[in-house]
Amino acid sequence: MINWKLISKILGSLLFIEAFFMALCLTMTIIYGETDLLAFLISTAITALGAFGFRFMGRDAENSLSRRDAYVVVTLTWVVFSLFGMSPFLIQGTPGNVTDAYFETMSGFSTTGATVIDDVESLTHGLLFWRSLMQWIGGLGIVFFTVALLPSLVGGSVKVFAAEATGPMRTKMHPRLSTSAKWIWSIYLLLTVACGLSFWACGMNWFDATNYSMSTTATGGFSTHNGSVFFASPTIEYLAILFQFLAGINFTLLYLGFFKFRITTVVRNSELKLYVVTILIATLWIMYLLITRMDYDVEEALRSSLFQVVSFITTTGLSNTDAGAWPHITWVILGVLMFMGACAGSTTGGFKSIRVLMLLRVLRNEFYHILHPNAVLPVRVGGQNIPQSRLVTLLAFFTLYIIMLTVTAVSMVLSGVDITNAITIAFSLISNVGAGLDTNIGPQMSWADLSQGVKWLCSALMLVGRLEIITVLVLFTRGFWKKS
Repeated sequence: MINWKLISKILGSLLFIEAFFMALCLTMTIIYGETDLLAFLISTAITALGAFGFRFMGRDAENSLSRRDAYVVVTLTWVVFSLFGMSPFLIQGTPGNVTDAYFETMSGFSTTGATVIDDVESLTHGLLFWRSLMQWIGGLGIVFFTVALLPSLVGGSVKVFAAEATGPMRTKMHPRLSTSAKWIWSIYLLLTVACGLSFWACGMNWFDATNYSMSTTATGGFSTHNGSVFFASPTIEYLAILFQFLAGINFTLLYLGFFKFRITTVVRNSELKLYVVTILIATLWIMYLLITRMDYDVEEALRSSLFQVVSFITTTGLSNTDAGAWPHITWVILGVLMFMGACAGSTTGGFKSIRVLMLLRVLRNEFYHILHPNAVLPVRVGGQNIPQSRLVTLLAFFTLYIIMLTVTAVSMVLSGVDITNAITIAFSLISNVGAGLDTNIGPQMSWADLSQGVKWLCSALMLVGRLEIITVLVLFTRGFWKKS
């Protein structure tokens, strides 16, 4: 049976953390003296009351979490966080309805970066900061953040981590998961601070630098300006490329490289090699197209193509130009990058490079097996044999990924969305990119024109994409709820 008391206790503790972050936004309202002070006061109070309520329901709970409990608590956490997180938008009246407010909040926490707010610059500084903060909290995972802060809260924290973490393979930096979580969050914080200081040193004001640093390192893509295109100089654009790239690397590798100085281990990592090579090939290809077909000069072509390639493969969704005006072949390239994603164990979405690598190894072995039927061909990644059970899970995940994309795209077409946008929206949301490529929903436009029903579908797809499909869909199976 599901341990609802323990789940309520965990949700209550998590909501206290959300209330604390909402209270941080009060700093911005006080500094700028805007009208959202009451909205954040009320939202903080509501969230704190909700936290007390859940803690009360979870009193005397046994601190023993089963695998089923872990899947329930992870999925509910993201849903409940978004429900309470939308309150500042509703109280302030931007956006003014539940559908848009929930879409905006889920887009933030899932680091998708799609927005239904047409005029972002009309938002108060407190709401802009809350949007960026939501992305930063969700970048490495809400529950994983709690494991780092409150390791004693969840008796089965390893199960929770397995339910929320991205990628098919888990690598520990330390025998204690809470210690590993602290190291990973320390790296994340250092990246964010370094990114913000770099932006500020190159001319951004401190508010934009702070918000863009959270958006960049969380690979979220929310902007403080209308459209995601806002970079004051080529230098800032190159810095944004660098920090997006770093945020797309497995944080365990960043730990080994920056703190343990095990550079050889990092350089030899198979997934990182695929990630880097893919970026280089895609950048050179698009760069060639921009020079030959659109008369870009070499530096501008390099900067524009590299920025878009890194932004899409890391599922950030920021842009330094309107890629919708580029040749259609570039849409295909960026679409493939959007599907592929960066490294597992990073803040990015998508299918993940490690899974692509595993699929390529499986295909290679199958072709070899045709020529040598009796050969024993293990699938090896990073010097390790991948067990058959993980390969079966990989193929199941790939199948579900394709089914979700197809069903979503067809549903949107039936609701009146044209087929090009339907496909790019489906890819964009399940990969948590947030940027489309057509002229109707592109890097410089919002998602406000979608119908209410489609927006709820999009919100669900963002959640499913962030938790990598199986964690959510398993809750809808009959066997999950059986007693035995």
